[in-house]
Amino acid sequence: MSRLAQLRLLSMAALGLIAPCAQALDWSSTELQWQRGRLELPYSDNASAQTTVWTFQHANGWKYGDNFGFIDFSRGRGDLDAYGEYYGHFSLGKIRGATTGWGPVKDIGLLAGVNAAEEAKVLKYLPGLRLSLDAPGFAFLNLDITAYLDDSRGVRHGGAPKEGDSWMVDLNGARAFKIGKAGFSIEGHIEYVAARRDEFGQRVPAHVLAQPQIRYDLGERLWGRPNQVFVGVEYQYWRNKLGDANTDESAVQALVVWRL
Repeated sequence: MSRLAQLRLLSMAALGLIAPCAQALDWSSTELQWQRGRLELPYSDNASAQTTVWTFQHANGWKYGDNFGFIDFSRGRGDLDAYGEYYGHFSLGKIRGATTGWGPVKDIGLLAGVNAAEEAKVLKYLPGLRLSLDAPGFAFLNLDITAYLDDSRGVRHGGAPKEGDSWMVDLNGARAFKIGKAGFSIEGHIEYVAARRDEFGQRVPAHVLAQPQIRYDLGERLWGRPNQVFVGVEYQYWRNKLGDANTDESAVQALVVWRL
């Protein structure tokens, strides 16, 4: 299967796998995001480029869990690249119809993830567990612990080097708040992926990636329609970006979000 075909499959997953039917969904949220900022270019002697990223993102909840996925289309230095992720979560509490958590953990679930990059011909599988945390004021706060299994094409097929398997920890959440009458939210994630080796035996260092967004509800302010149009910034910190030990990124990007 071609990498483009894989991304098409991933885009269907990013739509939330709205099966068996839309009527079965408890809730859904779809966003279009635009970001613009100067991002580092790994493996390029500390070069950087003004980069625009368009994101299609979808999440939904159903009887036994929830789905989350996105596709990024980014352009920097004239190149257009596509990258996507999808995560399907099965809540043990929903499946059993009973509480499965304890203390700060309100639920435990099974997680199945896929990451794919078109230009680098990268494909990762992320099976694991999700701990849904009891955090007052948050729409959600999750701690995900997964394997990080490589199924990439490798250098032989014109892609990035294949890598050994590893593991990942990701903390993700969202919280809305008010300052006076103005509506804001903070949402995003921080992940740690452990070190591994590539197909040439070279060590790929562990990376830390944090992408918090601060959003202002512009639609509520201008048109009296909350939770539709947001503006703000995304801060991206990426230590050892894409496995490059010489690239540590710290970038602020302008952000516009349209929630459909």
